Amino acid sequence: MKFLTFVDLHEDKKGLQELVKRASKPDIDFVICAGDISTFGRGIRIVFRQFNDLGKKMYVIPGNHEEREGLLDAAVQGFPNVVNFHQGMFTIDGYIFLGYGGGGFTMEDSSFRKIARQWYGEYNGEKIILVTHGPPFQTKLDLLHNQHVGNKDYRAFIERISPRVAISGHLHETAGAMDKIGATKLVNPGWEGMVIEVK
Repeated sequence: MKFLTFVDLHEDKKGLQELVKRASKPDIDFVICAGDISTFGRGIRIVFRQFNDLGKKMYVIPGNHEEREGLLDAAVQGFPNVVNFHQGMFTIDGYIFLGYGGGGFTMEDSSFRKIARQWYGEYNGEKIILVTHGPPFQTKLDLLHNQHVGNKDYRAFIERISPRVAISGHLHETAGAMDKIGATKLVNPGWEGMVIEVK
């Protein structure tokens, strides 16, 4: 299974063209966006239209630029290949993908803790890929001006359930960064995107 993932595109037209071109290749099974596809909602349907027309599934969560209530749900209407999986999940080839969007510099999130307890009860021991907009705390992905600004609750969940991969973004300064928490591979695919293959 091979998929293209990206984050923080902010409706950049040149970047969009490159991502759509890569996603159209036959080796890419589907696409995951970890948020901030737009600029406070502007341009979001243009992005969705181009990916939808590829005929492959695109799974998205909101970034802090799509946090306005109902924005993402409204934006995916009319695009059957685009799926909002914020606070939800989907399964492909035995992998469970968990999505939690929004936020930014919030270092603790009681809403996430609540859903994380549910996820742990349902999916512990499964092959998991976690997708959040913000990065987990104290990694190469959350380092800003020599300070760690990531989310402590995301890190605690990763340490507890050990996803195979954890995808996040939000911090443009760490685009392309990779790290590990235990056995979990952490990636910030940035707006240029990364291809991830799992078996």
